[in-house]
Amino acid sequence: MAGAGPSRFGLALRDRLPAWVQVRCGLEPKTLAALAVVLVAAAVFAAQHFWAGRPQAVRAPDLVQQGSAQPQSRAGPAAGAAGEPSPSPGRPPVDPQQAAGIVVDVSGKVRRPGVLELPAGSRVADALEAAGGVKPGTDLTGLNRARVLSDGEQVVVGAPATPTTGGSAAGSAAGPAAGPISLNSATPEQLETLPGVGPVLAQHIIDHRMQNGGFRSIDELRDVNGIGDRRFDDLRNLVRP
Repeated sequence: MAGAGPSRFGLALRDRLPAWVQVRCGLEPKTLAALAVVLVAAAVFAAQHFWAGRPQAVRAPDLVQQGSAQPQSRAGPAAGAAGEPSPSPGRPPVDPQQAAGIVVDVSGKVRRPGVLELPAGSRVADALEAAGGVKPGTDLTGLNRARVLSDGEQVVVGAPATPTTGGSAAGSAAGPAAGPISLNSATPEQLETLPGVGPVLAQHIIDHRMQNGGFRSIDELRDVNGIGDRRFDDLRNLVRP
């Protein structure tokens, strides 16, 4: 009698199963019971999955709703969220040429001689244009207008040679010599009449002359501080030892 209960339960369950299940699983009570357990577990898992995946309403936190506009009102655009740059009413960006300019002294036969501020990398032609241009009839022989200028340089345009009387120092300082200038005896004023030679470079030439006992050749001019290959090419025909 004890085994009659499970047997009747199995028979009742078998009668309620579809015909294809009865054919596939046979008539064994254990098989039917295992199949029932699997079906019940699948139903429970499906119900749990449906319940966990149901849509839920989400409400924004109160702090976000109430305080989202407060940083803008107190600190302006700078208090915004991190990673969101805001426009600043500061000074406009500076042009690199304006940030690194040079100052040159343009004198001689130009319309507006004086000290000029030019962008870095400017050439002699740019300095002449900034000075109003060269006066009509000016001889530009010996002036390299394609040469790049350096800061503190002096550009003398078309300075005429003034004759010296009696070899006086005042007469020699009034203008450039008629022939090549002697590096061993020239005064700072005479050296400054050379193209691209200002007060600073003229003093460097004199200092080199005093420290080394004079110039023995024109090539030694390359050793002077501030004279490179390009400037040496401009001066080599205008000077002598």
